[in-house]
This record gives sequence, C-alpha cells and structure tokens, in this order.
Amino acid sequence: MDNSIAENPSPTRAKWRKVAYGGMQPGFDDNHTDESFLEGMVMNANVVKRDMLKVMQDSVSISQYLCIVALVGLVWTYTLRSTLDETSLLYLDLTLLGSGFLVLLLTEEMLSLNLLLHYLLNISFFTTGLYVLAPIYQTLTRSMSSDSIWAVTVSLLILHLFLHDYSGSTVRAPGALKNPNLTSFISLNASVVASVFIASRLPSRLHVFAIMLFSLQVFLFAPLVTYCIKKYSFHLHLCFSFSLMAVTLAFVYTLHQLLFVLLLGLLVFVTVVCPYWLIRMQEYKFEINGPWDEAKLCFDITD
Repeated sequence: MDNSIAENPSPTRAKWRKVAYGGMQPGFDDNHTDESFLEGMVMNANVVKRDMLKVMQDSVSISQYLCIVALVGLVWTYTLRSTLDETSLLYLDLTLLGSGFLVLLLTEEMLSLNLLLHYLLNISFFTTGLYVLAPIYQTLTRSMSSDSIWAVTVSLLILHLFLHDYSGSTVRAPGALKNPNLTSFISLNASVVASVFIASRLPSRLHVFAIMLFSLQVFLFAPLVTYCIKKYSFHLHLCFSFSLMAVTLAFVYTLHQLLFVLLLGLLVFVTVVCPYWLIRMQEYKFEINGPWDEAKLCFDITD
C-alpha cells in the first residue's frame, strides 16, 4: 500500500499566469495575484512639479479678466448715474473696436484679408441687429424693481466669472487648435443677459444701443484680443495685464474706497495666495498607479 502511494505522487500544481483574457485558471481564484503583483506599482507618476513664479504668471490671466469685468461694471454704474451720455459711449465703442482690430493686425500672422473682411461683415450684422432690438431691450424689465435687477446682474456676473474659459476665447482665434467648450458659451450667455438687464434701465434707445454694443464688444472680443496678445508675447501680456490692473484700481478708488480695498484684496488673493496654496497642496498629493488601472490609449483616437 505504501509502495503504491510512493510510486504515484500527486500531480504538480500548474503555475499561475498573468493573462487578460482566458477565464479562470485551475486551482486559482478569479482574483488571485502572485508576489509580483505590487512590483509594477508606481507612486506619484503623474504629479506635476509646479514652480511658484510660473503659477503666479499663469494666474495673471484671471486677475486681468477680473479687472476687465470690473471696468464694465464701472461703465454701467457711470451710465446709470448719467455721468456718461450716449455720445461718450459711442465714442468709447468706436475706440474699443478700432483698438481691437489694430491689436489683431499687429499680433496675428494668420490674419488674412478675407478673414478680416469676414470679421467686419459679422460686426456690421451684429451692430444692425442690436440697433433694431434696442427698443425691446429698453422695455424688457420695466415691471421689475432696480434692486432685483442689480441682484440678478451681480449673480449672472459671478456665474460668468466662474464658468469663463481663462485659457482661451469664446470667439475662436485664427490658428487656434481647439474649439470653445460648453461652459464658455454658458458664461457668455450669462454676461449677455446681465448686459440686457442693465440696458433695460436706461432712458433712451441710443443709450441702450451704446451700452449693449460696449458690453458685447468687451465680453465677446476682449478675451480674443488678450489671447492674441498672450500668444504673440508673454512679456507684453504681463505688461498689459499689470497696466490694466493699475488703471482699474485707480478708477475704482475714485468710485468708492471700500470697493478699491475689496478689488485689491481679490487680485492679491488670486495672484499670490491661490498659487501659494496650490504649491503647498502638491506636498500632500499621493497617487498610486499599477497593473490594476485601466489601459490608456497612447495615441489620439481621432487620427
């Protein structure tokens, strides 16, 4: 009996193999792993090491656009106070339009004559439509109180700032590789509705047309102009941004000192405090990658 057992030993157990498709292997559970499972574990492989100065420079774009929206709010306030009349607003509109086209001509190498004529044609249609719709905008919120108008306008501007694409433009720039995303269009619509609410409190059709043209020029084309400046020269972008901050703070100071302190604190918070927080939070980031992760394509699926 003992001799027969010794002569017929039990068959050796099959070695476990790491296979993606092939079903369960005999003698092993479906979730079985061997000692080599953790050898492919990598920690913090995709964590980007950020530089404080670089992050602060990138945050300048946010501070720049905050100043642009603050200047729009200043123009709205002075218009509602009758400090700015419709003639001054129209001159301001023409100045902004001419300055924007001049910047595009100087900074865009891919701006052809056909594209420039296309922009001018769209602006002419856009301006004509605004002038035709001005009487409707003027009476749109006649039954609403001014407090409600201001509350809704401020809420829409906050939504606009929260969803705005600070890395690009809603109007696609010449040579841009990506199209605007959905949130940038929602942000633009919020700013347009806020402009309509403000325009509806003005006394004349020309006032409404001038303030709507100003607001839409800024919200539509200012991101395009600043994007072209940044792409042309980053140093020029920084100089323009800090000059815009100084001008905005000066105008806000003449309006109200408390608003000046709030805006200055917001700019410091965005440009200095937030980058510092981001750098400090990188120390506590812990990411684990290994063979359990989903496979990722190493090529663009659209190619």
